[in-house]
Amino acid sequence: IKTDDTAGYSVLARKYRPQTFADLIGQDAMVQTLANAFETGRIAQAYMLTGVRGIGKTTTARLIARALNYRIEGQDDGGPTVDFSQPGIHCDQIMASRHVDVLEMDAASNTGIDDIREIIESVRYRPVSARYKVYIIDEVHMLSRQAFNGLLKTLEEPPDHVKFIFATTEIRKVPITVLSRCQRFDLRRVDADVLMEHFARIARSEGAKADDAALAEIARASEGSVRDGLSLLDQAIAYGSGKVTGEDVRKMLGMVDRTRIIDLFKLVMTGKAGPALIELKTQYEAGADPALVISDLASLVHWVTRLKLIKEASFDATMSQAEISRGTELAENLGMAVLSRAWQMLLKGIAEVNSAPDALAAADMILVRLAYAADLPTPEEIIKKLKDEGTGPKPGMPSQTPAATAPSPAADAPVNQTAPVRHETSKPAPDAGTVAVALQHQGPMESASSSGTSHELQSFRDVVDLAAEKRDIRLKSALERFVRLVKFAPGTIDIQLIEGAPADLANEL
Repeated sequence: IKTDDTAGYSVLARKYRPQTFADLIGQDAMVQTLANAFETGRIAQAYMLTGVRGIGKTTTARLIARALNYRIEGQDDGGPTVDFSQPGIHCDQIMASRHVDVLEMDAASNTGIDDIREIIESVRYRPVSARYKVYIIDEVHMLSRQAFNGLLKTLEEPPDHVKFIFATTEIRKVPITVLSRCQRFDLRRVDADVLMEHFARIARSEGAKADDAALAEIARASEGSVRDGLSLLDQAIAYGSGKVTGEDVRKMLGMVDRTRIIDLFKLVMTGKAGPALIELKTQYEAGADPALVISDLASLVHWVTRLKLIKEASFDATMSQAEISRGTELAENLGMAVLSRAWQMLLKGIAEVNSAPDALAAADMILVRLAYAADLPTPEEIIKKLKDEGTGPKPGMPSQTPAATAPSPAADAPVNQTAPVRHETSKPAPDAGTVAVALQHQGPMESASSSGTSHELQSFRDVVDLAAEKRDIRLKSALERFVRLVKFAPGTIDIQLIEGAPADLANEL
């Protein structure tokens, strides 16, 4: 796939641009569809190519234009084909963007109706030498509304000798009336293992030595984009003077070895804030970007979560066996609630690091929050602890227990003894102010005094006064505003909660 190099050095992304459909990697479904369509004569009047940056949309558009006009000199016209085994008479000019019948337009700089009007006026003329007159419009989503409207009629019923090929990264910005008139191809991100093989082949062609770790880092950083990956490979070859290693790539990109990211994550998840800060400082001094470190931690949390749910589908060619083994260990030891909490904190942390005046300081504080949050029990652990201590509802217990059946220790039971509290919530009723909804809660009453002094509670007012004495203004206010007393007896308080009451009021009481 190497092109002629007659004008000195050319960057790898241009030097190794695909010249045939066989050189196009990762788009087998599209190539198969085009091959079958050309063979059966089912050729669309317009094609829409969409995908992320650097995936090969413009190159694919030129290949389709070449396929539509492919003809070998001295042979009968065999029609469009994707087989370029022999050079065609139009191939070189089309791939060099200088063929008179293949017109390319950048919609980012030609957005108006006047630019489209020129196309509309020229479609009536037949091609000069090729089979079809092909119009390639790149970044078509940048066209104005008037330009799209002016193109609709021609796009729906173009002359037989005219074909349109559109390319865009923002498919949702293209009007549906235009999309419905095109055959759409979504160019997918290239898998990491395919990219690694492609980069290794190009490195050998350039006489450079690239180890697997370096290729894995480049493939991971390119995020499925071939052009981005080739640009990074080009930079890495220059950085290492022809020798590309994983360590050099990480230094070049300000990245950290994933094993060290795992080390940092384990320190944080075990509550070791101090060692975690030291590790982050070490990575920072080695050239790591704090924002990338936090982003890598978030990616690690996502990967570990996937390991818990779909283990086999979470592996790819960029991961070493050590990473897989340590990631699996993390997935087995960390619960879903812990991972979800870490994910949310890291997402907020990424925004904080990017907006903070001191990125390292912001990253430090994020790690501190994560470390201290790691010691907090999960909701499941809290519920289990409450049940084990006998403070939660027992399995199989009836949902309602009459207050009269509750045991009463003595007529003057002190508050520091365990006593059940039953409450009901009220909601507006159509014919009355409130209507009681049965909602039982069993729990211990708070100890009346931390010093061991017992308070004799003879009425609900005594409870309110006790809250005031303890300076719990929030509880006192809630008892006065949201509680309706149903029954007060030694050892038992039966209350009705008015709508708007704090959800934890019964527990606080």
